[in-house]
Amino acid sequence: MKKFFSYLIILLLIGTGAVFWGYQKLNAFQTQAINAQPEQLLTVERGTTGQKLAALFEQEKLLDNAQLLPYLLKLKPELNKIKAGTYSLNGVKTVQDLLNLLNSGKEAQFNVQFIEGKTFKEWRKGLVNAPHLTQTLQAKSDKEIFELLAIPDYDKAVYEWRNLDGWLYPDTYNYTPNSTDLELLRRSAERLKKALDKAWQERDENLPLANPHEMLILASIVEKETGIAAERAKVASVFINRLNAKMKLQTDPTVIYGMGENYDGNIRKTDLETPTPYNTYVIDGLPPTPIAMVSESALQAVAHPEKTDFYYFVADGAGGHKFTRNLNEHNKAVQEYLRWYRSQKTAK
Repeated sequence: MKKFFSYLIILLLIGTGAVFWGYQKLNAFQTQAINAQPEQLLTVERGTTGQKLAALFEQEKLLDNAQLLPYLLKLKPELNKIKAGTYSLNGVKTVQDLLNLLNSGKEAQFNVQFIEGKTFKEWRKGLVNAPHLTQTLQAKSDKEIFELLAIPDYDKAVYEWRNLDGWLYPDTYNYTPNSTDLELLRRSAERLKKALDKAWQERDENLPLANPHEMLILASIVEKETGIAAERAKVASVFINRLNAKMKLQTDPTVIYGMGENYDGNIRKTDLETPTPYNTYVIDGLPPTPIAMVSESALQAVAHPEKTDFYYFVADGAGGHKFTRNLNEHNKAVQEYLRWYRSQKTAK
């Protein structure tokens, strides 16, 4: 009987030692360094088991041997709430760090920047080059993308032209890997719709604009005419005054837009006289579509233009514009600008 108890005690000691050794081994594994590169991504599929995760770690060369991982996850179930996704391994040093990340569900984030005043053609280049963004629109025309985004039918002209310029909200958009380009554009289109509807609902009374589409068109012109937010409401007032007076808008950015690929950086007299749907030196009123993506600042400037008696403006040589009431004042302001311009060329 004494021998039995002696053997039992020995077995218990051996078992306790083995458990302790195993526990220490797993703790050491938990703090083991992984071979991660700062730019490396790791994608975990839905339903990944401990065994599959260990195989993934070895496949991605994060660990030479990850056989202890399933045992660690059983010992510490709080580390076994792995969430599917694609993760950035930047800053991840140990197995513990990696498991904490996979349990957090905080997937890698990337972003693409859409800048106001640009066209969809320019935005599309950035969209195509966005890292880890699934491309689904490369074979689609602008008109096809327009229809996929379900742009609101504010008036008949919207769908006659199906032009995406102006219909997307400029901002920096974050996304996770494997998001699609269409999903990102839908977010942008929805934000623009909300901003436009808000500006239209809260607009000043008696604006010479028939619908939100016309507000967006004029906002795109204001966007192109000045990058100074503080003077946008004054620029908007000039165009509102001209629309009310049935004057042609005579704004160069619309001429440039209508010239398309023929624009070489200069506008000549013949360009101002050549009819296009966008040449506001020739057509009456607004062009048929927006000519650029617009900021909320430009939308608000059109919704709430300053109350002025200005009908003209010209660059002042200091980054802003000089506003005038009649053609005589405007011509003088133009001559002042030309003198300044010539002096700058001479100084160079």
